[in-house]
Amino acid sequence: MAIKISGNTIIDDNRCLINYGVVHNALGNVSGATTINLQLGNYVSATATGNITWTFSNPVPAANACGFIFELTNGGNHTMTWPNTVRWPNSIAPTLSTNGIDVLVFITDNAGSDWRGALAMKNSV
Repeated sequence: MAIKISGNTIIDDNRCLINYGVVHNALGNVSGATTINLQLGNYVSATATGNITWTFSNPVPAANACGFIFELTNGGNHTMTWPNTVRWPNSIAPTLSTNGIDVLVFITDNAGSDWRGALAMKNSV
């Protein structure tokens, strides 16, 4: 039996979401200490206008998994300091585009004690 959540979004008999979206948290132009608050949305966008020290806040409780998609414009023009809990492939943070849009993904399954980060698309203008 399917359950309708709102609009056209439903959960099917296999407990899978169908026709869903995530809230866009548009940070705008950012520099300095900047927090990505997951309670405000799981699709985050920002344009780097200076060096940034990122913080991730409000993931779901432990024993559950969550994540977010991060669209970052011009991140390679400045120094990005990621939370020390982010684990990158081969322990190396990606090189970001100086004039373009990069898409990164972050996931956690322990309430943010560890994040897995990856560059999904480089310079996807």
